[in-house]
Amino acid sequence: MQPSAVLDDLRARIARIEGAGVRHPALPFGIAAIDDHIPSGGIATGALHEVAGSRELADDAAATVFLAGILARMEGTVFWCLCWRDLFAPALHLAGLHPDRVVFVEAGSDTNVLTAMEECLRHPGLGGVVGELKKMTLTASRRLQLAAEQSGVPAFVFRRSSAVEAETEGSAATTRWRVQATPSERLGIPSLGRPRWQLALERARGGEPKAWTVEACDATGRIALTGVAAKTGHDGEHRRVA
Repeated sequence: MQPSAVLDDLRARIARIEGAGVRHPALPFGIAAIDDHIPSGGIATGALHEVAGSRELADDAAATVFLAGILARMEGTVFWCLCWRDLFAPALHLAGLHPDRVVFVEAGSDTNVLTAMEECLRHPGLGGVVGELKKMTLTASRRLQLAAEQSGVPAFVFRRSSAVEAETEGSAATTRWRVQATPSERLGIPSLGRPRWQLALERARGGEPKAWTVEACDATGRIALTGVAAKTGHDGEHRRVA
């Protein structure tokens, strides 16, 4: 076998191991500045992602709405796995995610949340699977990534304010996002402007970290760059990862 053929075979094997050869659609944000920076062109389905706030409760709420906005634009039922049922579900509709689309799984512990996530990820056609975790080992993240790749269902590990500083052994997640509340635009009249966030892409497989100041999700789950209406050139539909 020629050296070039050996290298091609080795690259193909590595791609299969990493899941790079498995193509699933991605859900774009509809904002070129963000979509063009992410190698997949948006939130890749069939992949694991992490979303976190910070130690502030306002950031916790912002991260929840950000995640709800992504799921609102996915099709299918969403399974939200958590230790205790302490999420105010009716508020999810503010980001376009109707509570009737969400099935909550009260698991009682991180171990049970991981088990529930894996079980849910075995079923293609779901809109997404969320797991609220305090800790996650590298091995556990790899299992979730593999399960997501096989079914094509996007998986999200959500770390609330009480868990964002928890130590991990690393993560196999494709992207990691951090959302923090920031002051709204001053309107000059006694009224409240649209909430704003500092949206940071802290990790992206094959990409570089970057942060943007964005306006919070509207009733359809869409964010916008501050002062600029979001360009929805992709009209919210899934597109293939290039």
